[in-house]
Amino acid sequence: MSETITMNAPLTAADGEPLKVKLARERRHKQLKAVALVAPLAVFLLLTFLVPIAMLLKRSVDNPEVVTYLPQTAAEISGWDRRGLPSERVFTALAHDLTVAKEEKNVAEISKRLNMDISGFRSLIQKSARQMPLQLAAGESMRDRFIALDERWGDPQHWHVIAKNAKSWTPYYIYSSLDLRESKSGAPELAPEEERAFLNIFGRTLWMSFWITVFCLLLGYPLAYWLANLPARKSNLLMILVLLPFWTSVLVRVASWIVLLQREGLINSALMNLGLIAEPLQLAFNRTGVYIAMVHILLPFVILPAYSVMKSIPPTYMRAAISLGDHPFAAFWKIYFPQTVAGVAAGALLVFIMCIGYYITPALLGSPKEQMVSYYVAFYTNVTINWGMAAALGSLLLVATMTLYAVYSKLVGANKLSLG
Repeated sequence: MSETITMNAPLTAADGEPLKVKLARERRHKQLKAVALVAPLAVFLLLTFLVPIAMLLKRSVDNPEVVTYLPQTAAEISGWDRRGLPSERVFTALAHDLTVAKEEKNVAEISKRLNMDISGFRSLIQKSARQMPLQLAAGESMRDRFIALDERWGDPQHWHVIAKNAKSWTPYYIYSSLDLRESKSGAPELAPEEERAFLNIFGRTLWMSFWITVFCLLLGYPLAYWLANLPARKSNLLMILVLLPFWTSVLVRVASWIVLLQREGLINSALMNLGLIAEPLQLAFNRTGVYIAMVHILLPFVILPAYSVMKSIPPTYMRAAISLGDHPFAAFWKIYFPQTVAGVAAGALLVFIMCIGYYITPALLGSPKEQMVSYYVAFYTNVTINWGMAAALGSLLLVATMTLYAVYSKLVGANKLSLG
C-alpha cells in the first residue's frame, strides 16, 4: 500500500517544489529568451518592411485634400442629390472654406487634386480664391455671386467632382492605374481609348519580363547543369565568375553595356572590321539592348537556385536509369529534370519579380517604348509629386508579386526547394 502511494505522489525537486511546476517555469523562461532574441529582428522587419507597405497601400486610396481643406463644403454637399446645382448652403460653405484656405495658403493643394478629374479646375479654384471673401449685393445669393464670378460654377459636373472627392478615401488612383474611371453611378468603366496608357504599360512590363525570364532560363539551366557536374575544384572556380557581377554596381554594368552596344561601340566596330555587317546595328536605346543587359544582370539569379538543387541530386540516379536500358536524354527528362523543377521555378520566379520592378536598365538603355511600370512610379514620385498615383502603381506591382508567389507555392511549393 505504501509503495502505491509513493508511486502516485507528484515528483518533487530537491527543494520540495513539484517537478512539473519547475519544468513549466523553465519552459516559459526559454520561450521568453527566444522571443527576446527574435524581437529586434521582428521590430526591424515591422518598421522597414511591413509599415512602408501598409503606408503604400493606404496612400493609394488616401484622399484628404477636399475633406481637410474644404471641411464645411464636404459636410454640406454630402446631402446633395446630384441633380441640378447644390443648395445655397453649399455655396456659402465653399466661400467660407476658400477664404480660410487663402489665408492658410492651402489653395494649391485643393486645386491640384480637383484638377486631376477636370482639366481647368485648378484655374477655377485659384481664380475664385483670389476674390475671397465675397461681398454680396442686396438681394444677391451666394450661388448667383459664384456663377457671376465664373460661369463654370453653374456647371453641375464641377460640383459632381467636389462631391465625389468629399470623402477621405478614393478609388481614383487605382482606377487610373488600370485605365478605368468612375462613372456618375460610382461604378468603374473603361476610359476612352485615346486616354488609355497604363494597361499597355503593364502589358509591356509583363511581356518584357516574360521574355527576359525565358532567355535567362535558356542560358542559365545548361550553365547550372554544367557547373553541377564538374569536379568540385573547377566548379568552385567558375562559380566565382558567376558571382563576380554582384561585386559591381548595376549602374556601372549598364553604362558598360551602353559603351559596348552603341552604334560606334566595340561590338559594332568589331563586326564591321570583320566584314560581317556593312553598317552599324541599332543595339542600344531599344528593346534589344534592354534584353541583353537585363539578361546579363539577372542570369545569376537563375543559375544559383538551379545549381543548389542540381548538386543535391545523386549522379547514381542517371547512371542507374541508363544501365537499365534508358536513353540518356530520356533518363535526363524523366529522372533528372523533374527533381530540378523546384529550383528552376524559384529562379524563374525571382527573375520575373525583379524584372517587373526594374527601373535603371530600361531607363538608361531603352527608348520611351521600353519604359516599364517602375519608370512611371519614379516619374510620379520625383517629377509630378503625385504620391497617390505612385502608390497605386506600386500597390499593383505588389499585388502582381504576391500573386506570382502564390501561384508558385501552389504549383511547385516553396518547401520543395532543396538547398543542397
